[in-house]
Amino acid sequence: MQGIFLREYIEERAMESARYIVKNKATVRQAAKVFGISKSTVHKDVTERLEVINPGLAGEIRKVLDVNKAERHLRGGMATREKYSHMRK
Repeated sequence: MQGIFLREYIEERAMESARYIVKNKATVRQAAKVFGISKSTVHKDVTERLEVINPGLAGEIRKVLDVNKAERHLRGGMATREKYSHMRK
């Protein structure tokens, strides 16, 4: 009985995380912070588990994650620039 509840909880968590990421074009890190779970858990939920639960949503997630991956070097550069601009002031 408890196994069924746990599986439902995990599936719902994966769906909720995925919907948030798609709606807000969020990163895995942002979703993890909002839901109070680890980045690893969010990533596993939206890549592996979602493929089984909802393949259509998994396709949408893949598009957002691919964009995030392509832009991550830009975000890193902006964060570094921001960090050092505060140090100069």
